[in-house]
Amino acid sequence: MKQTFAAFALCSIALPALADEPVIENATARQSGGSWTFSVTLSHPDTGWDHYADGWRVLDMDGNELDLRVLAHPHEHEQPFTRSLSGVQIPDGITSVEIQARCLVDGWGQEAYILTPR
Repeated sequence: MKQTFAAFALCSIALPALADEPVIENATARQSGGSWTFSVTLSHPDTGWDHYADGWRVLDMDGNELDLRVLAHPHEHEQPFTRSLSGVQIPDGITSVEIQARCLVDGWGQEAYILTPR
């Protein structure tokens, strides 16, 4: 049976924001067989190879990393941009996941995008 994770909420932790943190504009997930394909749209003021959004990851609600999408180059002239990751394994019983983005300079963002199945 195919399931879809839908955007549920954009949460932020009450901590000081880092400069130039990547923003997750949208995220979706589709189940195909026993795995999932996630598509994540990010925006970030990439300035070139020295400062760009360089990845995003799928976490369970306890903060355990389920999979990672590495972004291998800057997207200075493509903002926002969407990249996908296939073959993500979501353990049985997981009802929501978090998506977190990373910047080469500032590290992991403090905002998490939450997906919950419909």
